[in-house]
Amino acid sequence: METLPLTPPYGPELVGTAGEREVLESFLDFYRKVIVSKVYGLSNEDAKRRLVPSLTTLAGLLRHVTVVERNWFQHVLAGQPAAGDEDGGWFVDDATVEGLIAEYTQECDRSRSVAARLALEDVGSHPQLGPISLRWVYIHMIDETARHAGHADILRELTDGATGTV
Repeated sequence: METLPLTPPYGPELVGTAGEREVLESFLDFYRKVIVSKVYGLSNEDAKRRLVPSLTTLAGLLRHVTVVERNWFQHVLAGQPAAGDEDGGWFVDDATVEGLIAEYTQECDRSRSVAARLALEDVGSHPQLGPISLRWVYIHMIDETARHAGHADILRELTDGATGTV
């Protein structure tokens, strides 16, 4: 991941005529960077502050997307045993912003490594959904990560007034 804050041009802006895989990877990487940018520079206390009635915090969102990466790429696509993240990653009492960013960055790197060995049509097995292609996982991860980037954008604005895509 690049040094934050992010500066244009962003990945999706550079792949307007690229192939399907490069476009999917670029969009997912962009939203991964947005998630990190939303916690970047915050204190541990600010990142863990609950600003909405649910357990959702910026730190919790970052841990949650880490768990989601691990589940879809390591468990579903690579066939590794589930990591025991039953809480979805929302609990972050013992975490630091620096540690969460490092964990997420490492998990994204592991996800890229799994994906690099697969064609878009290659499938893994999901316990409820059955066979799932890498293409489907990419689209799902873009959706999931972008949705949480939007949540993080709102939480960051509530934390210190910072706004914007990145």
